Amino acid sequence: MDFSKFDLNLLVTLDALLTERNVTHAGVRVHLSQSATSGALSRLREFFHDDLLVPVGRKMVLTPLAQGLVRPVRDILLQMQATVTMRPKFDPVSSDQHFSLALSDYVTTIFMADVLRHIKRVAPGITFELRSTGERSIEALEAGSLDFLIVPEAYVSRDHPSEVLFVETHTCIAWKGNSRIGKTISLEEYLALGHVMVHVGEGSAPNYEEWFLKRSKHRRKAEVITQSFDAAPQLVVGTDRIATVATRLAKKYAKFLPLKLIPVPVEIPPMVEVVQWHKSHNQDPAFLWLRRILKEQAAQLLGPLSPSNGRWNSRVTRPRKGRA
Repeated sequence: MDFSKFDLNLLVTLDALLTERNVTHAGVRVHLSQSATSGALSRLREFFHDDLLVPVGRKMVLTPLAQGLVRPVRDILLQMQATVTMRPKFDPVSSDQHFSLALSDYVTTIFMADVLRHIKRVAPGITFELRSTGERSIEALEAGSLDFLIVPEAYVSRDHPSEVLFVETHTCIAWKGNSRIGKTISLEEYLALGHVMVHVGEGSAPNYEEWFLKRSKHRRKAEVITQSFDAAPQLVVGTDRIATVATRLAKKYAKFLPLKLIPVPVEIPPMVEVVQWHKSHNQDPAFLWLRRILKEQAAQLLGPLSPSNGRWNSRVTRPRKGRA
């Protein structure tokens, strides 16, 4: 295999330079002195016949060629890492594998907590880090610092594989003592009442159902905004406010909070929750094992998928922000 005498170790430095856009910071990232990093940059410039990084004011910016190298270089390094760390067999019983996942508190409450209890029984040495979802979750997945992302299908990256876990609908909830609402609610009443609304992630982006309602030109009156799906049911109790939440979450909280569940007077398309991972881990035995566990547990805990509800409707425009 001929790489035209290119030192593959330079790829690590190139990735650091493309990420940090600063020679000193890149050197710290890869444990090289500033002079050694500068020397590596000179060799890279000579090889690519391009400056790669150019000063603009007090900053260094990427040339068009360098911008085009960001993703391919990162993918190559992640694939190399996956190749050298992959083991031919994965034994969950004896493994001390660590997984990082980004997911909402809603998914944790209705699904992941039970999954982790199951895994503790069958693979006691495996550990997990659960992070909140947000605008940077995809960036973390791309960078290799996040293993899995669990979000509605509309929010995943099209550059990496994913699998459907379960499908969810939405329900309106109100305090049982709220005399303004009966067993049903009209659209006019729904829009006139004060709402508890959930905005998740950086910039408090709207979530799935809010995006769809706005798309349908329905505007709700937000009286309380929270970043927690779990908080929404608690925040309607003792008030005349309402909230629109995932049906499974509504049913779970209705078991121990004085809530009444009411059909939403607007038809919101089912929300398809998927799990996504970086393509470099597509055949990693440990990742394959956890993907299998997630799908099996989703089917067991939340019910099997059907042909009619197993995929996201691609005709619906993908929202740009928000999570659920």
